[in-house]
Amino acid sequence: MAQILVVDDSSTVRNEVGDFLKANGLSVVTAVDGKDGLDKLKAHPSIKLVVSDVNMPNMDGLTMAEKIRNEHKNGAVGIIMLTTENSPAMKERGKAAGIKGWIVKPFNGPVVIGTLKKLVN
Repeated sequence: MAQILVVDDSSTVRNEVGDFLKANGLSVVTAVDGKDGLDKLKAHPSIKLVVSDVNMPNMDGLTMAEKIRNEHKNGAVGIIMLTTENSPAMKERGKAAGIKGWIVKPFNGPVVIGTLKKLVN
């Protein structure tokens, strides 16, 4: 029963974030890009939160978020971007797609774990 989907084309980031979340009692599924993320979200209806990079091959994180909201009509799952991108235009696009938060890499688990757990529960 997965609670969080971590989407990043970097295996290092996927493992770092996924391992930290698991060590803090959360169930995690990972995906390599937005397309894979959509497939995993469909396969695991128990997912309550998506933590995604923006820049990825095949489908970027913002496009994935827009598809989750518009095409898949899934407004229940929370979406947070974990990225090096910090431009106001990208953040505005994310806000329009219903993204709940924007975390600039590097990932600092101890700082965000409380918020992530609230979004899952």
